[in-house]
Amino acid sequence: MNEAEYWDLLHAERARLADLLSTLETEQWALATLCADWTVEQVVAHLTAAANTGKWAWIRSIVRAGFDPAKHNARLLERRLGGSPEETFAKFRDSTALTIAPTKDFPAFLGEVIVHGQDIARPLELDLTPGGEATVEVARYFAAKDFAVNSKTLVKGLKLSAADADFESGSGPEVTGRVLDLVMAMAGRPESLTELTGGGVAELRRRMD
Repeated sequence: MNEAEYWDLLHAERARLADLLSTLETEQWALATLCADWTVEQVVAHLTAAANTGKWAWIRSIVRAGFDPAKHNARLLERRLGGSPEETFAKFRDSTALTIAPTKDFPAFLGEVIVHGQDIARPLELDLTPGGEATVEVARYFAAKDFAVNSKTLVKGLKLSAADADFESGSGPEVTGRVLDLVMAMAGRPESLTELTGGGVAELRRRMD
């Protein structure tokens, strides 16, 4: 895929998430997500920061954070929080069509939107189904490279097979399921393991633990 095609997918997934966020009640923005200790509002602010941070802004931030990714992410997140959930949402919605990224690793940034979308939707028991093409692109990238998440390392020596898409990777004990659940597993979300089957699931769970 070329750069323009990746941006089309990114914009579509941001817009899809924005549509879901527009349906939330105020109190839902303070609820927990699958992403560590972040609330819905904090995850959305993180995605807004990602959509607005280019190469040099990213470098300055990570240097000032002492190369601590958690501190770096927390600082950028705080800058994008609004005074209310409505303001935080408006900042994200206004960023959906931006074409800013610190590197050319577009599948990684696409994966960030898809994974964090699920981080929000699943605990709220809301349906958020990303595009099939976008999800497969992320699955292929996560299986091939460690970037932001140690996805390649996590699934080394395992065979991943999607039951609903053209995606297969690796060799060894098998892990089978929907490609979206495989993506969530590669992103280190143990909650996705209940949706997967095969002899490799127990090993994958052990690695996450």
